[in-house]
Amino acid sequence: MVVSAAACGVLLTTLTSCGGGSDAEKGDARSADAGKPKDKDKARTTDLKRIPDVGDRLQSQIPDNSRQVVAVYGEGRNSADSTVVLYTRTGSTWDKAAGWKAHNGKKGWAADHHEDDKRSPVGVFSLTDAGGVLPDPGALLPYTETASIQAPHYWAKSHWHDFDYVIAIDYNRVKGTAPNDPTRPQGQSKGGSIWLHMDHGSGTSACVSLPKSAMEKLLRTLDPKQHPVVVMGDRAGLQT
Repeated sequence: MVVSAAACGVLLTTLTSCGGGSDAEKGDARSADAGKPKDKDKARTTDLKRIPDVGDRLQSQIPDNSRQVVAVYGEGRNSADSTVVLYTRTGSTWDKAAGWKAHNGKKGWAADHHEDDKRSPVGVFSLTDAGGVLPDPGALLPYTETASIQAPHYWAKSHWHDFDYVIAIDYNRVKGTAPNDPTRPQGQSKGGSIWLHMDHGSGTSACVSLPKSAMEKLLRTLDPKQHPVVVMGDRAGLQT
């Protein structure tokens, strides 16, 4: 199958990449722990009734049949730093399965993403297709191995492996196609080719980037039978 190469958020023909190619409570004062930072790692992570820190609007958009959620918590509306958490559902409750530091759009987040705004879109999107330059590592999602997805080597060397592994975020794309299929049903101006992909240490054009080990974990875990989705946005935006 021949597919045309695309970068996250913009077509490769525009010579840009996810990252541009060139260029992370106060305690009760009366308690024994008064004045100490709250240890977030001790927060409840099992038997959760809902995805933490996600408000009713986006919570209601998570399909009833979804049993895997990749939550992307952006540090701020204009920040490129984020945390990704994988939640899995058993019965009626959710458990935290894994978490990683990550990056999002270099200019932060947008409730109404458009082409080349350097912001990641806020919302709930399905995850149906994967691929990359490297051979299939055991993905459960349909995986397209293709050299056409490779970042060009006139980009900064730190970006060369961005697309070794990718998972397409179903924003303005056709489900059931390779991640770099350029078709944009809502039109070019709405952006597209937004992925989960390998991290290069800084912000992207619109994608969410993670360490290689995280991408391998997600590829081997996200199961189309479990109807996985990504819930993504800055922390304030997620709670609205």
